[in-house]
Amino acid sequence: MKRIALLGECMIELNGAPFGAMHQTYGGDSLNTAVYLARTAGKDASIEYVSALGCDPISDGMLARWQQEGVGTELVLRDNSRQPGLYLIQLDKKGERTFLYWRNQSAARYMLQHPGFSEVATKLAGMDMVYLSGISLAILPHNDRLQLIKLLEALSGAGVEIIFDSNYRPALWESVQHARDCYEAVYALTSLALVTNDDEAALWGDANEEATLVRLKSAGVKKAVVKMGAKGNYFEDFTTDTRTFVATRPVKAVVDTTSAGDSFNAGFIAGMLQGLSPVKCSEQGHLLAGTVIQHKGAIIPAEVMSHIQFNETSLSLAE
Repeated sequence: MKRIALLGECMIELNGAPFGAMHQTYGGDSLNTAVYLARTAGKDASIEYVSALGCDPISDGMLARWQQEGVGTELVLRDNSRQPGLYLIQLDKKGERTFLYWRNQSAARYMLQHPGFSEVATKLAGMDMVYLSGISLAILPHNDRLQLIKLLEALSGAGVEIIFDSNYRPALWESVQHARDCYEAVYALTSLALVTNDDEAALWGDANEEATLVRLKSAGVKKAVVKMGAKGNYFEDFTTDTRTFVATRPVKAVVDTTSAGDSFNAGFIAGMLQGLSPVKCSEQGHLLAGTVIQHKGAIIPAEVMSHIQFNETSLSLAE
C-alpha cells in the first residue's frame, strides 16, 4: 500500500446565487483531491492530509468529516489562535464560477510556523508520495514558501515522489516573477506535474500545449499531464519521450465546474496506484471529473459516485 500525503488548505465553502440562498460546506484544491483519492483508490493507498485548522467547532466538524471520508488527519495541526479561511462561490448560468476569499489569517497559512510542524516534516519522510499545488505554495508567507521548497528538496532526495498541480491563482502571488521562481524550484523536483493549459498560458505565456510540455521537460519534470478541460489531456513521460492524447467523454449537463481539475487528479493518481496505463489513468480522471461537474460544490456526496465502475479493462457507468 502506498502512503500519500497531500499538503494544503481546506476552507469553509459557501456557494449559491448572489444575494440568494447559500449552502455551507468545505473545500480546497488539495483537500478535494485527497477526498476523491480516498474514495477512488480504496485499499491501494493510505491518504494523509497535511494542514492546520483552528480549535473551533467548525474545525472539529471538518476534521471529523475528513476522517469519515477515509482521509488520515494525523498530520493536521490545530492552532488555538486562528480559524479556517472562508470562500464564496458564485455560479453563472453556464456553471462557471467566481470566487471571493477571506484567508489571510487562516490557520493553514501559518502551518509551517506551528511548533508541531517539525514533527510533521519528519513523518513526511516516511511517505511514498507528497502532493501539493500552486495554491499550497501561494497561501504561505514568502519565507515559509522557501522553507517548504527546502523540505521538498530533502524529501525528493530521500526518494519521496513529488506530485505538483500548478493551479495558478494570480491574486495570491506578490508578482508573476515570484510565482515563476517558486514553480521552477518545485518543477525541478517533480515526478508528476498536473497542469492546466489556461493556467500555464496565464503564468508563462505558453502559446499551446506543445510549448507547455517542452518547458516542463526543460524544467526537470519527469512526467506531465496537461489538462485542457472538455477537450481532454496530454500525458508525456519525458524519461521515454512518449506522448499520448486522451479525449474526454461528453456529459449531460455542466452544473458546477468547481473541483473538476482536483477530481481529475485524484482519478489519475488512483489509476497510477492501480498500475493502469496512462490512457486508463486519464480516462479514470475524466470519468470522475465528468461526474463531479454535474453536481454543485467542490465535494459531491459519495453516493453520487456509486454508479461509477473502475477496473483495469474498462471504465463505465453502471446502469
